[in-house]
Amino acid sequence: MHTITVVGLGAGDLSQMQLGIYKLLTNSPYVFVRTTDHPVLKELSNELSIYRSFDDVYMKHDQFEKVYEEIVDILLEESKENPIIYAVPGHPLVAEKTVQLLLGKVENLEIVGGQSFLDAMFNALKIDPIEGFQFVDALSIKKEELQLKQHLLVGQVYDQMIASEAKLTLMEQYPDDHLVYIVTAAGSKEQDIKKVPLFELDRVTTINNLTSVYVPPITDEKKVYHQFHTFRQVIADLRGPNGCPWDKEQTHESLKKYLIEECYELIEAIDEEDIDHVIEELGDVLLQVVLHAQIGEDNGLFTIEDVIREITAKMIRRHPHVFAQVDVSNSDEVLANWEQIKKEEGKGEERKSLLDGVAGSLPGLSKAYHLQKKAAKVGFDWPEVEEAWEKVKEEMQEFRVELANNSSLTANKKVREEYGDLLFALVNIGRFYSIEPEEALTATNNKFTRRFQYIEKKAEQAGKELTEMSLKEMDRYWNEAKKEERMKGSNDEIR
Repeated sequence: MHTITVVGLGAGDLSQMQLGIYKLLTNSPYVFVRTTDHPVLKELSNELSIYRSFDDVYMKHDQFEKVYEEIVDILLEESKENPIIYAVPGHPLVAEKTVQLLLGKVENLEIVGGQSFLDAMFNALKIDPIEGFQFVDALSIKKEELQLKQHLLVGQVYDQMIASEAKLTLMEQYPDDHLVYIVTAAGSKEQDIKKVPLFELDRVTTINNLTSVYVPPITDEKKVYHQFHTFRQVIADLRGPNGCPWDKEQTHESLKKYLIEECYELIEAIDEEDIDHVIEELGDVLLQVVLHAQIGEDNGLFTIEDVIREITAKMIRRHPHVFAQVDVSNSDEVLANWEQIKKEEGKGEERKSLLDGVAGSLPGLSKAYHLQKKAAKVGFDWPEVEEAWEKVKEEMQEFRVELANNSSLTANKKVREEYGDLLFALVNIGRFYSIEPEEALTATNNKFTRRFQYIEKKAEQAGKELTEMSLKEMDRYWNEAKKEERMKGSNDEIR
């Protein structure tokens, strides 16, 4: 295989081309060009004999990856017969996929530089990359990688379709009316710069293969509130030297009650099917997570990166059917794999009981549910739900007997124990029907609150104190509240 020499045509016109590259192009009989649509090639039309261009290859494929692969295959085949020159826009090592592919396949590859279009862009836009600069490919731009406070240059915006896709991605992070610059043929006599709001990016008709898009940094702090690192910095500032006295005093222990409270408020918002409320409460839960992580960082113990790294690794490890070559056909197999992987992870850890895996800080009903689930996995369970119902009846009778045997109005230890047994048995019934007891009871608590508040409202409208109302009156209003809820539920279903 003969040598393939890659030369850069530069970003501008012929006046900016190096003399050595000019001689190389005009003296070689085997010059291949990725595209003829470049100012230099137009000026050299009478001096340069192009052996082949690859403009036709672009017309054959609907994916750029296929285009690049075919270009490289042709170059490799041609180099078997003769040493060849391959000319590309700009600099060969800046945003040139075909050159990257050649580097992985050709040992005797020579690269002769040309002016990078980045230099021409910086000059045309009068920006200094030292202030913070990011360069991305329009064909593979990812919203989560964008640095909104830095200069952003989006290269390879070949046509309006690519511009449209890039626009949609950018609008997920930037305001729709954020002003951007569409720069075509930077540094040449044909240089053209248009300033438009982001939402109009794909409406400009002069976009071609020499077009890039410049997105200026966001300077308004409020416009980056949606980014995680902004939120994290806010929490760090709250606990910093000039931060909030209350936040600086908090510890993992002091925050426990708030985490529990926020989780229950989130559950309530989910039950209410109130999306705005869910967003707010999810934010409050996230606040607790980031606060705990900041405390860990302040104490030199761990950071939020440690938290994210651990949970990311766990999710990948426990989902081999997604991230590895494991086949599953249903969710039952997924759960079985999950439990087996957890078991493997726990090898070598000292655990005296299967039940040690249930968190001791869980609320009583939820803890009962999870204790029963753990025991059921090794066969300690009723085979059928009917037997669980019989157990409820048995515990109900035992509770009644214990109450009859104790004349004191204050329940003693034995009465409380039997009441606990009854609750435990009822939790078991719910488990057979996949009902989490805390969720069920929380929903009932909310329902009771709504209906009782309805009674209070009716009492106020009647000019009465609750203590002045009869049980019959209160019960009537209670039933009215139930009826209104049913009607509202029916209307929601119709809608």
